[in-house]
Amino acid sequence: MSRSQRSPLLLAGLLAAAGVAHFATPRTFDAIVPRALPGPPRAWTYGSGAVELALAAGIAAPGTRAPAARAAAAFFVGVFPANVQMAVDWRDRPAPLKTAALARLPLQLPLVLWARAVARGGAGRS
Repeated sequence: MSRSQRSPLLLAGLLAAAGVAHFATPRTFDAIVPRALPGPPRAWTYGSGAVELALAAGIAAPGTRAPAARAAAAFFVGVFPANVQMAVDWRDRPAPLKTAALARLPLQLPLVLWARAVARGGAGRS
């Protein structure tokens, strides 16, 4: 399997793992839901987990890969405020946790670019 064939599947796997994590350990994600969002954090946690699972399925299927990957790029931009919230909230945590929270911020850009590259690859062309 070529790199261009693996890339969408790896992105789908990352999204699927993140989606499952939202349901398996929701408290972790509840804590980083920006307080400005209406409603209970758990609803946002489960909602974003469901979106990640749907995006993973869409990217895994060649026929829906391009639009799902474009949606994933938009999703990665959309969840950036939660990563900022986490970095702010974790500023007084022990150094390894604070570093992890801060490291998430610049990692969002490669995720957006990766999703865009998968979208440009269309339905699994090499």
